[in-house]
Amino acid sequence: MTVNLSEQRPQVARPVAETVAPTPVAAPVPVFVRGRRIAVEVAKFGVVGGSGVAVNFLVFNALLHGLKWAPMTATVLASVIAMSTNYLGFRFFAYRDRASRTRQQIMLFFVFSGVGVVMESVLFYAGYHGLGMNGPFGSNVAKALSIVLASAFRFLVYRSWVFQHGAKRRPGAR
Repeated sequence: MTVNLSEQRPQVARPVAETVAPTPVAAPVPVFVRGRRIAVEVAKFGVVGGSGVAVNFLVFNALLHGLKWAPMTATVLASVIAMSTNYLGFRFFAYRDRASRTRQQIMLFFVFSGVGVVMESVLFYAGYHGLGMNGPFGSNVAKALSIVLASAFRFLVYRSWVFQHGAKRRPGAR
């Protein structure tokens, strides 16, 4: 006797109510949990940003006051070097739980960072030349104010568009 295992049993009709599973409703995230997440994110952004600020100030002062470079050249080059080091910190520390490294993510980071460098440079120019903050102390105050204002912009765009949550990932993206 042979048994045909490829045969399927006939399906029994079931009422519609039994076949449709209820969709689970996600419980709302309590406000204090969301607040804690934002606080941790801001703290990580601050650690990476703080190291970037240190790099920015060290390079800026070395170029402007040590090597006597032009102020705008010193501020732009210092910002670009800090931007490059910040990418590694954001990618591997602050936003490591977000979408994997993609060409789009890298491009967005450097485009928005470039906009941040332009903002920082314009603000520095206004302080250094417009407000007369051109001594060793004044130039550092102008640089600090420009970094703070440009960093607020960077925080918003990095978390919103560059280092998105995993749900925004493309399958198979590198």
